[in-house]
Amino acid sequence: VQLQASGGGLVQAGDSLKLSCAASGRTVSTYAMGWFRQAPGKEREFVATVGWKSVTKSYSDSVKGRFTISRDNAKNTVDLQMSSLKSEDTAVYYCAASRHSVVRRRVDDYNYWGQGTLVTVSS
Repeated sequence: VQLQASGGGLVQAGDSLKLSCAASGRTVSTYAMGWFRQAPGKEREFVATVGWKSVTKSYSDSVKGRFTISRDNAKNTVDLQMSSLKSEDTAVYYCAASRHSVVRRRVDDYNYWGQGTLVTVSS
């Protein structure tokens, strides 16, 4: 499975931005999908995850209510809609796929990773 994340950029605090992740190589329709982020000098942290049927979603406390994860199994894609962005959201954002079908919040639960896309929020 190859994952390609896109949509990052430079925005101002309070703006919205949508990240997209396209999977190739095989279908990820039965995989849990997630977004993680890594700020300079910090460890990679969980942002959001969605189960294979999109019934279950989970978010970190820091983004809950501002970010929305969604997936389109027909297109083999997963998106992260980010709103009310803050300077502390600045990071490289990674999409990931887990062979587990249900939501997963740990880095170690994911088997495949995209290359990351940089989001910079200016205050």
